[in-house]
Amino acid sequence: MSVILDGSSLTTETLTAVARFREKVEVAPACWEKIKNCRAMLQKKIDNHEIMYGVNTGIGEFSEVVLDDDQLEKYQRLLIYSHAAGVGKPLPEEVVRGAITGRINVHCHGHSGQRPVVTETFVEMLNRGVTPVMFDKGSVGACGDLSPMAQMALVLIGEGEAFYEGERLSGKEAMKRAGIATIRFEARDGLASINGSNVLTALAALNLYDIERWLKISEVAAATTLECLQANMKPYDSRLHEERGFAGSIISARNILKLTKDSEILAQAGKRVQDAYSMRSTPQVTGAARDAAKYARSQIEIELNGVGDNPIFIWEDDTVLTGANFQGTPVALPSEMVGIAVSMISVLSERRLNRLLNPALSVGLPPFLTEGAGMNSGLMLSQYTAGMLCAESRILSHPAANQSIPAAADQEDFVSMGMNTSLKTRQIYENGLGVLAIELIAGAQAIDLRGPHQPGKGVGAGHRIVREHVAHLDEDRPLYDDHNRMIASLASGEFLTAVEEAIGPLDS
Repeated sequence: MSVILDGSSLTTETLTAVARFREKVEVAPACWEKIKNCRAMLQKKIDNHEIMYGVNTGIGEFSEVVLDDDQLEKYQRLLIYSHAAGVGKPLPEEVVRGAITGRINVHCHGHSGQRPVVTETFVEMLNRGVTPVMFDKGSVGACGDLSPMAQMALVLIGEGEAFYEGERLSGKEAMKRAGIATIRFEARDGLASINGSNVLTALAALNLYDIERWLKISEVAAATTLECLQANMKPYDSRLHEERGFAGSIISARNILKLTKDSEILAQAGKRVQDAYSMRSTPQVTGAARDAAKYARSQIEIELNGVGDNPIFIWEDDTVLTGANFQGTPVALPSEMVGIAVSMISVLSERRLNRLLNPALSVGLPPFLTEGAGMNSGLMLSQYTAGMLCAESRILSHPAANQSIPAAADQEDFVSMGMNTSLKTRQIYENGLGVLAIELIAGAQAIDLRGPHQPGKGVGAGHRIVREHVAHLDEDRPLYDDHNRMIASLASGEFLTAVEEAIGPLDS
């Protein structure tokens, strides 16, 4: 079943469905009428020689340069050439597909001024699997993601490069094999193809889709360690969190209680009056991250359904408005918060891991969770890896959204650097997968050592999945395969699916 793009109903989930899971797309019929009406208005103004930024003028510092009729078509092509100036490695195909989806959804408003054939070609590229090669470095997040988007636009005109059926081909060859006709840009077509923060927003949406699930996994990891350390669970009483009032904290505490329900391990005597912060602050910290993610989702989905062009053509009242709707800050700033939140929870996870491994803190567990301490080092070096990942994530948490560097002869003197934000948030998330994978491996080892007492049903389900990928550590062995197999299970969704199948969905 196709995802219908109408300019107003694109969500993080539907974008991910198209970008990652390759759902087909359609443009709502009413949107084609808007696109045609807008183009008719623009064409009338072109024919009347009205001066319009980016249509018959240069852009940026060249906005005062007026082009004659004979230059309009060539200018749109040269504009794409000049802006395709990135470096680095190709972005993942899902990010490029997400950006195309977002650009089509902008066009659906009927305020971008492009000919319908531009949008039609983007739709065909998504549905037939032509994915432009777009480099990951070059966008400053205003006037949108011009550099990578220009690489996308090159494929529309049969240039540049694209992936098709697993091969990296010339854009012309990829379009030919897919049976998609290339086009020639006319006035406005080129700029309407690139003028928005669609790449950084697509990556931010994909990041958020994954991080929202990562937050649930972090609660499973926390619940596992709390059981292994025979925690005092009073800090998870819902009344405590309801009295303070933060929604995310209430949800996190409720999830952890659900995961540990009916635990035989927690039923053992010997609880401390009060545990360390890393054991009793999880709802407050993870809850704050949940609240930040909720705000980020609201901002990202506004952007996914907004008009990010400059200028905007209001055909309903024959108006052309110039402004700065391409500015990426509304997505970059909340994305910074989400990245910082993931790095914080990763540090919290590493601190819980420390308590599992340190015999002075582990409530009777053997040093580094090995029964042959001295001859064996157990999971000592796993903590080194977790620490390195946390350190890198802390470095990456330094904000990019306030790092503007002026460009275009100071005409574009404040930019969002939102692409930097989205890229580093992705790396923070990937580091976070590694940290949680290591805590879960350690937790599974500790549960084995706590036997014969059984964990709660949710924690037990997580333990079974860990054991499908990572054997109990009786004697030292190379650990990198264990770590990477567990990371793959978390990233694929397998681990969380198994836990939720056992106890029902965790609250979001």
